[in-house]
Amino acid sequence: MKSNNRINVPEAKQGMDQFKMQAASEVGVNLKNGYNGDLTSREAGSVGGQMVKKMIESYEQGLK
Repeated sequence: MKSNNRINVPEAKQGMDQFKMQAASEVGVNLKNGYNGDLTSREAGSVGGQMVKKMIESYEQGLK
């Protein structure tokens, strides 16, 4: 199975990693640098959901 979890702009990887760590902290999930395969689906989903929520808020702020 081919993974689509690639950053389209390699220079953005560090910023995305920081964004992910911040979102995880906000929802109380302890992420480690590197492998996080031990997370539950609920924990991983809450991190992704928080990231999407923050991206939508940022977009909405840009519309004002």
